[in-house]
Amino acid sequence: MRVQEGSPSVSIYELKPRFQALLRPLVKRLHAAGATANQVTVAACAVSVALGLWLFFAAPPAAAFALLPLWMLLRMAFNAVDGMLAREHGQQSALGAFLNELTDVVSDAALYLPFALVPPFSPFWVGAVIVLAGLSEFAGALGPTVGASRRYDGPLGKSDRAFVFGALGLYVALGLPLPAWTGWLMPLLAAAVAWTIGNRIRRALAEAGAQPSH
Repeated sequence: MRVQEGSPSVSIYELKPRFQALLRPLVKRLHAAGATANQVTVAACAVSVALGLWLFFAAPPAAAFALLPLWMLLRMAFNAVDGMLAREHGQQSALGAFLNELTDVVSDAALYLPFALVPPFSPFWVGAVIVLAGLSEFAGALGPTVGASRRYDGPLGKSDRAFVFGALGLYVALGLPLPAWTGWLMPLLAAAVAWTIGNRIRRALAEAGAQPSH
């Protein structure tokens, strides 16, 4: 469902083609079994929301945060699989385009939410990261409306954020206390996502301006 854009910022997203190559045999088997891209998209979102809300409301032992890095990795696989089913097996659809963008934002919000309960993180700044992350995906998705591609520029795109929050989840799961200075981490992440938004807007406008006029 996604199209690789030109000249992105350095990002984990650039590793996606290699990841897809590893998953291609699985995608072929899923297609043969009748699975659809939209089913994979919705399933990934459902698991993300269930996991995030459970960690937030049930307040399980810290060890349960180990599920976050595990699911972040599996979710990347789900996201790659749904895109490959759509592109390579003729399952692209208007509904799929909406689901692809909206479920990503909802899933990210749910998976970041439990960190609002982890000291010394501020619930306000965790909320700011959630809002800005949603806006960054919105900014990227608006690229085609101005004549550019869907933008995935960094420095803190979805895959990069998954790495950061997955690493934090593993740290919390190990029962290690976060030093007081890490309270600044969420404001720094918010700033990096804001920078990402600016990059996506700026590069979409530059790409659109470079297109030949008709």
